[in-house]
Amino acid sequence: MWRREVAVSKELCAGRSLDDVGRLSEPEAGVAGSAEVSLRWILVHLIEEYARHNGHADLLREGIDGVTGP
Repeated sequence: MWRREVAVSKELCAGRSLDDVGRLSEPEAGVAGSAEVSLRWILVHLIEEYARHNGHADLLREGIDGVTGP
């Protein structure tokens, strides 16, 4: 399923500029601060969210095995 989602994402981004703009739904716009966001904004936001979730997973792992640091 993940590979299929990655393929669809690549398809949607192919041939687009990072400056291309899309519109968010009203609830999403309230969180983002604007209804119009660029593809660049979307990709940076996804990287931030991915990093945040990896950080959470790392904290859980540290709590289980006690290993910290690199």
